[in-house]
Amino acid sequence: MSYFVTGATGFIGRFLVGELLEKREGPVHVLVREGSLGRLQQLVEEWGTDRVLPVVGSLDEEGLGVDPGWVAEHGGDVRHFFHLAASYDMAASSATNDRLNLGGTRHALQLAAALGVDCFHQVSSVAAAGDHRGEFAETDVDVGQKFSSPYHRTKFESERIVRETAAVPWRVYRPAIVVGDSRTGEMDKVDGPYYFFPLIKRLRDTVPAWTPLVGPDLGDTNVVPVDFVAAALDHLAHLPGHDGETFHLVDPEPQPVLEMVNAFCSAAGAPQFTGTAGRGRPSVERRLLPRGLRPADLAATVAGSAPAQLLLDQTLGRLGIPASVLAHTSFPTRFEARRTTRALSGSGISVPRLESYAATLWTYWEEQLDTSTGRNRRNRAALSGKHVVITGASSGIGRVAALKVAQAGGVPVLVARGKEKLDELRRDIERRGGTAYVFPCDLSDLDAIDELCGVLTRELPGIDGVVNNAGRSIRRSLRLSQDRFHDFERTMQLNYFGAIRLVMGLIPLMREGGGHVVNVSSIGVQTNPPRFSAYVASKAALDSWSNVVASELVGEGITFTSIHMPLVRTPMIAPTKLYDRFPTISPAQAADLVVKALVEKPHELNTPLGNAGAVAHTVAPKLAFRLLNMAYHVFPDSTAAKAHTQPDAARAGTENEQLLLARVFRGVHW
Repeated sequence: MSYFVTGATGFIGRFLVGELLEKREGPVHVLVREGSLGRLQQLVEEWGTDRVLPVVGSLDEEGLGVDPGWVAEHGGDVRHFFHLAASYDMAASSATNDRLNLGGTRHALQLAAALGVDCFHQVSSVAAAGDHRGEFAETDVDVGQKFSSPYHRTKFESERIVRETAAVPWRVYRPAIVVGDSRTGEMDKVDGPYYFFPLIKRLRDTVPAWTPLVGPDLGDTNVVPVDFVAAALDHLAHLPGHDGETFHLVDPEPQPVLEMVNAFCSAAGAPQFTGTAGRGRPSVERRLLPRGLRPADLAATVAGSAPAQLLLDQTLGRLGIPASVLAHTSFPTRFEARRTTRALSGSGISVPRLESYAATLWTYWEEQLDTSTGRNRRNRAALSGKHVVITGASSGIGRVAALKVAQAGGVPVLVARGKEKLDELRRDIERRGGTAYVFPCDLSDLDAIDELCGVLTRELPGIDGVVNNAGRSIRRSLRLSQDRFHDFERTMQLNYFGAIRLVMGLIPLMREGGGHVVNVSSIGVQTNPPRFSAYVASKAALDSWSNVVASELVGEGITFTSIHMPLVRTPMIAPTKLYDRFPTISPAQAADLVVKALVEKPHELNTPLGNAGAVAHTVAPKLAFRLLNMAYHVFPDSTAAKAHTQPDAARAGTENEQLLLARVFRGVHW
């Protein structure tokens, strides 16, 4: 048994092929254009298999342009033919949609018939329901609906082509709006709700998170993660007795648009909208206003008009939000999915609640798809072609900083202990058209650092920047550290000695063209939180060293920036479960500060709270120490720290006291 898949290099197609490779046997033949063979080869390497076999062809040609000899050789072998290749662009012209969606479907059916497949699986869309109001059943096809775009129309008409002309058994699948993987966040493009993420980011960066926002009821939407769609496609395709049926791959409970927006605002740390309807409870607008006069209906009608489309293109369009998208943020249709729900029963395949994975989607977008760094002209002017050494690049701040430097045209020089993760990051950068170098090194080993500096001097044309990001954090009170002096030695070895050894080794290389050193320090240097004596002392030492040598090297074009970073959600703080409830900034926000330091080259980058802490220690040190002592008694030692001693640590405060202090002193390591 073998499979044939069109659109395998597309988003849903990639995940479907992954499902087939994991759960089924036999070769998977995939249609690919000549120019996309390289892209397919990259995917084959990621899949790690020899079961994926390319078949050169095109949607534009009869029988998909597949060589007749190949068809003759494989006739009768292909049982399942999945047709996913299509235009998914609502802004595409009518001619393009007709050529790819209608012509492509006809040509795919021709090839399926020639191969004599057991079943042709047409992956359509809920767009086939057009502007139908009310419930749209899986048995519904033509209920007199109208279509607001060529994309919607061709989705409907391509289904009709399958139903009326297919010479082989068929099944149709209608996914809702497909977003990234609910487990990893993986997404390959900005689409659907992702168009609004830059606005949410701007909202987060300009308006305090506690600010209440009020928005009108914008109706309901329906989103599903790609891993659900791929798993459901595989399962439903192999169930016997369902030929000639249609399946709705949707969330059985549609979600209010503003509730969806709030899920992403919460994930981003942005203000949220209040006064919207809760799940299962109609909003005031829907209870009091007739259909057509509700805000969602009026907004969709206005946004879909030609004058509004022109105006929106000249306003929000400049922010990267296509006008055509605004007219389709909500559905007038409720998609019934009882057949699909029954068919998936017992399989373990179901739609997860958006709230459970919105943060995963947001993090992936913020780290991988947000292109604002690369679009900034100042960033590109400062970083294009520049070699920037980034330590601790295998995860957290370092990894995202490397992606952003590459996005701006820079060349990240990736340094960390784990070569495998660095190679994976390098491949990610190269897939996006960038360049990166990998140099594994244990930065707590001074001899290894000397060797690294020698290799960099020999192999690179120069070094324009160094980001001292690698670090070790230890949270342990002094009373629990009496027999653990090695904690101080290990922290100082990596955070201080390793960092200055690297900079000293690269100074000769930076003298040739100037260079900038960015030290990822800590807000703790300014605020002196209890239990961090080893960590804060090592960061303060690096700050002091940089301040002294900066005066010696500034005349040679070598400058320094210390970023007194607030608490960041990274693997370094993961062992401290207390921080799971704390307000933190994301690695992407921290990486933005690193890029700012590389571009603007200030002496320091601080937070208002950090500056306030430094002033407090100068102006009223006794009061500052009293406040910190109160915090010392409110927060407990970690479980790991207490495990090494008798359980006589300071009394911990209540959870409410801890959260209150964490929110008031936002970003401080407690």
